[in-house]
Amino acid sequence: MGIDKVERLIGVVEDDESVRTAMDSLIRAAGYGTRLFASAEEFLNSSERHEIECLIIDIQLPGVSGLELQARLAREDYEAPIIIISSHDPELRARALEKGAVAELAKPFNPASLLGAIESALEPGR
Repeated sequence: MGIDKVERLIGVVEDDESVRTAMDSLIRAAGYGTRLFASAEEFLNSSERHEIECLIIDIQLPGVSGLELQARLAREDYEAPIIIISSHDPELRARALEKGAVAELAKPFNPASLLGAIESALEPGR
């Protein structure tokens, strides 16, 4: 038997509360569980961070940026696939892909694009 989607946790690191809430609603409506973080520091201090199976990170975060968080997680051999989102610089999103992100999305993104990126990131053997 496969794992139910609701047992699969998707982490969202996004400082904009309205975006974070909208993503939470979308991801939960698709059947996944979510954990929400307003900053990289909040995520790094979370006891649940190793339970997350896919992590969505905004590049432009106060304090530790999304790219800095991604680099730190790479140094720690963090295994969850990372999806980068940003309304800013396409070059930064491209750099995130070069550093191992599985997908990048420009805000505002189509909900189906986000869900497709999550599905792809969670595919067995990725």
